[in-house]
Amino acid sequence: MRDVLIGIDAGTSVIKSIAFDTKGRQIAAAATPNHYETLPGGGAEQDLARTWADAATTLRQLADKVPDLASRTVAIAVTGQGDGTWLIDGKGEPVAKGWLWLDARAAGIVEEIRARPDDRLRFEKTGSGLAACQQGSQFAFMKRTMPEMLGKAATAFHCKDWLYFKLTGERATDPSEGTFTFGDFRTRDYSGEVLDVLGVADLRHLLPPIVDGTRHSAGLSPAAADVTGMFAGTPVVLGYVDVVCTALGAGLLDRERKPGCSIIGSTGMHMRLAETPDDVQLNEAATGYTMAMPAPGVFAQMQSNMAATLNIDWVLGLASGILASQGITRSNGEMIALVDAWIAATRPASLLYQPYVSEAGERGPFVDANARAGFVGISSRHGYADLVRAVFEGLAFAARDCYAAMGSLPREIRLTGGAARSPALRKILGAAIGADTRTSAREEAGAAGAAMIAAVCVGQYASMDECVGEWVTPLLGEAEPSDPGLAAIYDRMTPSYMLAHQALRPVWRSMATSQED
Repeated sequence: MRDVLIGIDAGTSVIKSIAFDTKGRQIAAAATPNHYETLPGGGAEQDLARTWADAATTLRQLADKVPDLASRTVAIAVTGQGDGTWLIDGKGEPVAKGWLWLDARAAGIVEEIRARPDDRLRFEKTGSGLAACQQGSQFAFMKRTMPEMLGKAATAFHCKDWLYFKLTGERATDPSEGTFTFGDFRTRDYSGEVLDVLGVADLRHLLPPIVDGTRHSAGLSPAAADVTGMFAGTPVVLGYVDVVCTALGAGLLDRERKPGCSIIGSTGMHMRLAETPDDVQLNEAATGYTMAMPAPGVFAQMQSNMAATLNIDWVLGLASGILASQGITRSNGEMIALVDAWIAATRPASLLYQPYVSEAGERGPFVDANARAGFVGISSRHGYADLVRAVFEGLAFAARDCYAAMGSLPREIRLTGGAARSPALRKILGAAIGADTRTSAREEAGAAGAAMIAAVCVGQYASMDECVGEWVTPLLGEAEPSDPGLAAIYDRMTPSYMLAHQALRPVWRSMATSQED
């Protein structure tokens, strides 16, 4: 009896394979750490062969946990980290290591393109601002600095596309990544005008066909079956990019309540639902993303701040590092357990924190590769607990900044990502946006979203809305109301937060220039 759907989620930190029953209940999970390297000059690369080997390993590990997994599997779906450039040649072999969304080498070219008047055309077609992490920017950089590498390539993938290729032998990408980078979100297809603006029309041959996983699947190849332990011919579905799958699994596709959805992971992604192309609200700053959802005519409009929990890891790492220097070891989990008490003992918004700790800078709601984190307003009375609180508040202000760039603030936020488990963060975020917050009992929203696409593809549900009703809605928790007193404090502080990052931009640029070799 075939009664299992598998979702593979190849993230930046972890690669996971998750087994679900046909009603959306999680059965078992297998995971392995992901591996990538950072390079001088802002590079961030990942080995393609290792990524495939790691993904295959998680499928074999999953089979150890689920009896008769191969014979019970209805379909396998794959999603993964977005953006980046993973090049392969005509024989299917990697041309180079994959460039990740963390890669900032194309930052200078992004500034050049964004400064040109015709970038507005590209933005209005894609609905997405240009950033160094995107394949279009990376194409332009590679074309200028390493044309011989591009000359060896036959196809340009993203992470999930590479894994789908290794599973099936089919070269393809999905409507979300295909169009927010190179296409027209209204048609869900590539746009020659966008390629022209980016200056990469001559690389059009590298772009694989766009397939919609709700309607298209391919069989698991014999070679992949040998490596994974699954049965050849098992339907394999190419999911949408990980943020879309996570939003789907977390509850963004709710046409009645129209909630916002925030993923608080390594990066912060903040989304609103647009039910028609006309509902998409494009801003004057030409930032954010518009991504097709796996439902006809529906889109997720997004703003993303580059670093979210990376800021928390940094501030807690300061304390654990000091303790370690004295021979005292504290795990990250032990440090996190202290956060709620620190926040409860401190005064709200007594200082500001700009949460731009990523070396790639910021991409939403403004684009600045030079952006860096910092505190504003420190006095001698502030202690470490105040700094921790300010970091959490900085993430909340960044989220509000992102939602405001897409229109009116939502009345409800659906939260997912590791930090969503923090009561302190939920309270601060809800107050900063003035919205109720809800979390889901779903542990693996990204893998679930991919599996939901497969469930619709194989005909288990007539529509994605029907699938959401069974896989998502029953797992949503009760709404946690926004604290009106705290919300009033944050309302008063919001203009100061925005003024701070506006005023600091020339400072960041000056610092970056002075640090050049």
